Amino acid sequence: MSANANEIAIHEHFVTTAGALSPALAEALKGVGVVSLAKPRSGKKTNTLGYFLSRAIVGQQLSTKAAGSIWQRVEAVVATSKSAIPDYFGENCFDAIRSCGVSGSKVKALQGIHAADRAGDLCGKTLAKMDHASRSEQLLKIWGVGQWTCDMASIFFCCCPDVWPEGDVTVQKTFARLIGRRKPAKAALHFAPHRSYLALAMWEIADARPE
Repeated sequence: MSANANEIAIHEHFVTTAGALSPALAEALKGVGVVSLAKPRSGKKTNTLGYFLSRAIVGQQLSTKAAGSIWQRVEAVVATSKSAIPDYFGENCFDAIRSCGVSGSKVKALQGIHAADRAGDLCGKTLAKMDHASRSEQLLKIWGVGQWTCDMASIFFCCCPDVWPEGDVTVQKTFARLIGRRKPAKAALHFAPHRSYLALAMWEIADARPE
């Protein structure tokens, strides 16, 4: 996906701002280039907030490879039942989803997402109009949904431009390493109101760094 003029301007501002904080950060941002917030495509069952939250819950605290394998098994079980996500995650799904490698607590969270969706609490358009704090307050009512999941929903589903995911280890460690500080939240404020883009850049930088 090609960057737009606004995203190019954000990147240029980031590089200039970073230059005053840390030469290492400025160079890393130059190297990773412009990052983009991609909006979910409408009209698909996999582009609902319930689907997004379910996948985020299953993949949380797992390696990308492990999370991908488990999620494929979950999708296969749901497809076999001719249902959809999160419609499938009702009271009777526990054993089938556990057999995919999903922990019991995560299955309970998936059931919570199912219940919230059935109650009409996961209307993507409605939640997208809220600010990040209000959206988080709503989503945190779901059992098993924590702040990290709320942050991911705001960044990747709602495309909120100014979310700083303090609970994401990769983002925090990468940024702290580049600026030489253990607690980088104050430094991240220099990049408001576009801290979601800063987080995206940190993920890109971490992925590009040799082991």
